[in-house]
Amino acid sequence: MKGIILAGGTGSRLHPLTKVTNKHLLGVYNKPMIYYPLFAMKRAGIRDILIVSGQGHAGHFLELLGSGSRLGLRLSYDVQEEAGGIAQALSLAESFANGQKVCVILGDNIIQDDMSDAVKQFEIEPKGAKIFLKKVDKPQSYGVPTIEGNKITKITEKPKDPDSSYAVTGVYMYDYQIFDIIRGLKPSGRGELEITDVNNYYVEQGTLSYDILEGFWGDCGESFDGLLEASTLVQKSSLKYLSDDLDLPDREQRKLMEDRASKEEKERTKKTSRKYLIDNKLI
Repeated sequence: MKGIILAGGTGSRLHPLTKVTNKHLLGVYNKPMIYYPLFAMKRAGIRDILIVSGQGHAGHFLELLGSGSRLGLRLSYDVQEEAGGIAQALSLAESFANGQKVCVILGDNIIQDDMSDAVKQFEIEPKGAKIFLKKVDKPQSYGVPTIEGNKITKITEKPKDPDSSYAVTGVYMYDYQIFDIIRGLKPSGRGELEITDVNNYYVEQGTLSYDILEGFWGDCGESFDGLLEASTLVQKSSLKYLSDDLDLPDREQRKLMEDRASKEEKERTKKTSRKYLIDNKLI
C-alpha cells in the first residue's frame, strides 16, 4: 500500500503564521505538523509516500524532508496549483498510486492510534474503502455518518441535526477504483470535488468499512485554538517522544528520558534558587 498526504490549501485561518510557510510545517508541540501523519504511515508499514502541497511555500517541504531517506521513507512531491477540494488534490496521485491501494491522510490531522492492523486487514480486502471515525462534542462541524447496525448508510457533510456523535476524520483507505470515482464527481456548491461524495459512492456500493479511533484525534489546521489543543494532546501522549527520524522510543527508553529531563529540571531550579546564588556569591 502507498501513502498520500494532502497538504494543500492557503492556511488562511492561521494567518499571519501561514504567510511565511505552509500550515503543515507549523509546530505542533515539538515537531512540524507534517511529521505526525508521516509517522502514522511509517508505523503502519507504509514507506512510499506522496506529499501533495499547494503552490505557496511548496519548496519548504523539500528543505525539511528531502528524499525521506533519513526518515526511512521514500518521499515524492506534487503540487495542487489551485484550490479544488480534497478529492481533486487526491486525483493528482493517480500515477503515483499505479493501481495500488492507498492510505490517505490530511496533513493537518494527528492520530494517536496505530493503524498497522487496519492496514493489514484492508490490504487483503478484494475492494472497497475504509474510513476512521471519532466521537466528538460538535459533530455538526464535520462529515457525519449515519450508522445502522454495523453499517454506514450515508455520510452527511456538516449537518445541522447530526444522526450520530461521530465525525469522519481525515484518514482514509481506498482501492483501485478511487481515481475513476473522482473523475465521475461533479463539483459541489462551493465549486470543489468533495471527499464526502467519494465516500458515499463506496457506501452505495456497499464496500465502505470503518474503524473507530480510540486515542485522540487532532484536527489542527482549522483554528489557533485547534492548533493549541493538538499541541497539548501531543504533549500529554507518547507522541511527544517522537524523534527527528520518526521513531518512537519504547516505554523503558521513555522512562529514561523522563528521568533525565526531571534531573535537568531540578538542577536548573537549584541553580536559580536564592540560596544557590548567595552561596556562590552570584548576588
